[in-house]
Amino acid sequence: MDYIADRRASVGGSWLGRTLFALVLIYGVLVIALGIYWSVEPDAFSVRENASQMAAEQQRQLVPGYTTTATLVRVSETLLNKPGGYLRNDLFPPGLLLDNMPSWEYGVLIQIRDLSRGMRKDLSRSQSQSKEDPDLAIAEPQFNFDANSWMLPSSEKEYRRGIRLLRRYLDRLSDPQQPNAQFYTRADNLNNWLADVSARLGSLSQRLSASVGQVRVNTDLAGDRSATQSTATGAELVVKTPWLQIDDVFYESRGSAWALIHILQAIEVDFADVLQDKNALVSLRQIVRELEATQETMWSPMVLNGSGFGVLANHSLVMASYISRANAAIIDLRALLAQG
Repeated sequence: MDYIADRRASVGGSWLGRTLFALVLIYGVLVIALGIYWSVEPDAFSVRENASQMAAEQQRQLVPGYTTTATLVRVSETLLNKPGGYLRNDLFPPGLLLDNMPSWEYGVLIQIRDLSRGMRKDLSRSQSQSKEDPDLAIAEPQFNFDANSWMLPSSEKEYRRGIRLLRRYLDRLSDPQQPNAQFYTRADNLNNWLADVSARLGSLSQRLSASVGQVRVNTDLAGDRSATQSTATGAELVVKTPWLQIDDVFYESRGSAWALIHILQAIEVDFADVLQDKNALVSLRQIVRELEATQETMWSPMVLNGSGFGVLANHSLVMASYISRANAAIIDLRALLAQG
């Protein structure tokens, strides 16, 4: 009898172990499959078709600023509604185990923040002493909420509120009965926002280039003998991106470029007359062309970090090349816009 009881216990324990092992295996496969699916970057979209569709839904006419605002809404919604949703604040697998897509999301979020700020302080105001738009005044800080907050409140909740306010502004903007909502397509307004874009791209370029480590001349004071800084630094600086952050910087740059491509295409629509008057339309299109090169398919399973002219490729340096060229074109574009 003892033998039979022991045998039954052994069989029961073996069955339970196999069941648990199978469940763990199935869960692991599902996590890996979902992780791969959630890591697929969203496709590009037509800013003109997106604006036309939103205008048809609202039964409104396209007015200056409509395409840019509609594009900002669509980019923001894509950030939250793509496969897997917003992953940067996830606390459970597979989102917790991913780092490329959360970095991509942060790059997109930075461009959303910059444009919403530009719309609040420049594009929707006639001059520095004018009143800011009430909807944009709330929407802009909503997008600046902590990107890693899981709850109380969650990042998604705050960003969705910002999107609702953008949609409300868009509705007022295209309503001829509400002249208090405006979008001014002036060269100086565009130039101010482009200054922020240039600063962002310059930072990304430097961080990407630092993937292999470089000794750089300290240009912090720009050669100004009367200038000072808070703490002393050497005449030369060693700059290197930590190894575990190389792919994060790469995908942040990729996400930032994805968002910026769409925003610049919308700017081309709304600022068409200004760009043609300044002979700057070709320059804008060249910036978009350089940024589109950053969206080519990534065939390598990981971001390689070869040493410059070494045997292996260095994807960060390739990305830095496109970002730097786009930034140089933006500097030229700003010079054209500043001319009378």
